[in-house]
Amino acid sequence: MKNFILAILLITTVSLSACNSIKVPKSTMDHKMSAAPTNVIPTKSKWTITVQPKANEKIPISILITDTSNKPIKKFETVHEKKMHLFIVSKDLSYFSHIHPKYKGDGEFNITTGFPAGGDYKIIAEFTPKGGGDSSIENHWQHVEGETAKEEPLVAEQELTKVVDGKKVSLSFSELKAGKTLHMTYTINDAKSGQPIKNLQPYLGARGHTVAMSADAEKYLHIHPMTTEGNGPQVIFMTIFPEPGIYKIWGQFKHNGKVFTVPFVIEVSN
Repeated sequence: MKNFILAILLITTVSLSACNSIKVPKSTMDHKMSAAPTNVIPTKSKWTITVQPKANEKIPISILITDTSNKPIKKFETVHEKKMHLFIVSKDLSYFSHIHPKYKGDGEFNITTGFPAGGDYKIIAEFTPKGGGDSSIENHWQHVEGETAKEEPLVAEQELTKVVDGKKVSLSFSELKAGKTLHMTYTINDAKSGQPIKNLQPYLGARGHTVAMSADAEKYLHIHPMTTEGNGPQVIFMTIFPEPGIYKIWGQFKHNGKVFTVPFVIEVSN
């Protein structure tokens, strides 16, 4: 069943002190998940960013990926069309960016980007060294000078429906308990007509991407749809939330050539 891919081939939970991954078996949805990574190549990283970066300025970022003996890792797998996925989130999770550095060679990735306000940001690099089965994760906290945005408290939303770029997007869960295998389903309709959208386009080799982050920015999950079949209106993901608490979720999809991002705040129970 080549077209049936449990595309949570990468579900990675990141903390400030350690990186753990949760793996979904490929065969069926009913098998138990393992909390241990199956084949992660240990890595280290060196981040080079402008001294005292300022908000609303273009800032070059260089990320050097090495093995544990500080030798550059030179070959990387292409995963979902890119060799590196970079996520930038503000400390209060009000800002989210998913971008893709260019690989310069000899373990070095480069990108130029900006930050919308002063404050602290967590930057997460996700990549797979050649021969690695699971993604490796490196993360970096960065302080940005400038006027800070008003902090937005994270409060779980009771109504999980949003209108973004003319789409009405609803999110539902089979259950919301920590440590349990669960399904999360996005249903996407045209906001004006109410008609289901059935012509979603592939985005980075998948029908969508979902990133989830715990309120303290320590737990991180990058989740892909369960199947490559179908173009909407429903896109189903499967995941495990490692701990109870408040999480912010960003779903990303592509329609009519444009990527749109839908945020939700949920509470996961024991």
